[in-house]
Parts: sequence; structure tokens; C-alpha cells
Amino acid sequence: MFEYNETLEQARQRNIHDALMEDIGTGDWTAKLVPSKPVNAQLIVRQEAVLCGVDWFEGTLKKLDPNAKVTWHYLEGDMMKPDTKVCDIQADSQALLSAERTCINFLQTLSWTASITRQHVDAIAGASPNPKGCAVLDTRKTVPGLRQAQKYAVLVGGGKNQRLALWHGILIKENHIAAAGSVTAALKNAQALNSGVDIQIEVENFAELEEALAAGAKSILIDNFNTDQMKQAVAITAGRALLEASGGINLDQMRAIASTGVDRISLGKLTKDVHAVDFSMRIL
Repeated sequence: MFEYNETLEQARQRNIHDALMEDIGTGDWTAKLVPSKPVNAQLIVRQEAVLCGVDWFEGTLKKLDPNAKVTWHYLEGDMMKPDTKVCDIQADSQALLSAERTCINFLQTLSWTASITRQHVDAIAGASPNPKGCAVLDTRKTVPGLRQAQKYAVLVGGGKNQRLALWHGILIKENHIAAAGSVTAALKNAQALNSGVDIQIEVENFAELEEALAAGAKSILIDNFNTDQMKQAVAITAGRALLEASGGINLDQMRAIASTGVDRISLGKLTKDVHAVDFSMRIL
């Protein structure tokens, strides 16, 4: 359908362009009320959170003032303390006022995603009996237009990425299985594509799990299994395929699920439940 798959840098530039386009359009009337002159400003964070989105913040500001300077007091991925200074800013007054909301919108959204991911990663620390450990993954349930940005934030928070997009991997779900006729048929069709991307299949019971393993599945998503069923699935699989738990999982369940020995836990809430970290910018 399209001629290329977007890189993270291409996605970031598109994000910045689109965000400024929708906010500024043909011009910022209110910014014209002040004279264009160099100003200093500070960005303060009001709550504990993981910093994420530095390149989106700076890229947005420098799109309007290429000579702007930002001095960060935290590094990307650092845990910020409440009511502390995040960065100092030197920029043109009109450019800063026009860019302020968009800069913070990126930072507040990506910092939240990184922070909630960090909470889930910390929740399972040391819980898994699996010698390879247990990874916390995102899904494709992302804000439209911010897929790459949010998945980057998951990495900053210590999580791992499920497939980035449809072009990045094959995930055979219940509707694909129904349309293909069976678990085996769907898997064989996927393998015959010789796509060069990972193939994963979703199963909803032990019979489908056994069928998937017999058909050569190397990555299996066990959907809505309880913890006893997950333990049994781990025993049945015996290392022949990666097992990924998914389906309505919350923070309180994370440690028990990791202790079953599954390889991965995926959660849509890392990216679909959008909240904002509280930042405040002040011109000095």
C-alpha cells in the first residue's frame, strides 16, 4: 500500500510537523502580542515520573527557533523527583510561546508511557523462574499517529516492543484462524509466505496450544489464561516456543503471572490508557 516503512526519526519529524500544524496553522496571534527577543525559561515537573520525549521536545522548539538551547537536568529514562527543575531553556520569546504547549504535550504523554511501563517492569523483578526472565511488552493499541513514539517510550521505561506494526511481524489471531479454517492451516499459510518476519499465533485453550506446537509454532500468545493454566501451558510447551500472556492483565496480577514461567506479558494499557505527567513552564 505504501512505498516504505517509517523509521523512528521519520515518525518523530512527522509528529512534530503535524502537532505544530494543528496548533499553529497559519500563525499564532497571541504570540505576536509580545516583542521578539531572547528569553530564559524553566520547565518544572510536579510529580515523580520517568523522563521521556527529550528529542520531541527539543525538535518542536527548534522547528520554530533553530538557535534555541535546552539544558537538561535529567537524562532520558531518569526518574524525576516532584517539584524539581527538568531543564533550562534559552529561546526567542515568540517561538517559545508558540511551541510551549506542543513541547509539553509530547513530554507529558511519553513520560507517562515510560513511567507506567517502569511500574510494570519493577513489579515482576525477580519473580520469574524462567532462566531467560520475563519481559513486559506493549501492543498495537496506541494513539493514532504516535505508534513509534509510544513504543519508544515503552523501551525507555524498561519494557520491550511487540511488533511495531503489521509490516513488522505476523500475529495470527482468532479471526485469522477462523478464516483460514484451523490453527494448522493458518500457521502453514504464514510459514509459506517466507516473509522474513516473526510469526506468532494466539491460542485460547490447550487443544489449540498443542495443535500450534505440532504445526511448528515458535511464538504463542496464550489469551485470557488464568495463572494455573499458564503454568500448565509452560509445562506443555517445555521451551519449544516463546509463551506470551495477554488479555486484561493489570498491575496487581503481574508478579503472579511472571512466576508461572511465561516468557512475556503484553499489556495494551501501557499505550492506550493515556494520562499526562504534570509539567509547568515559566519564563523568568
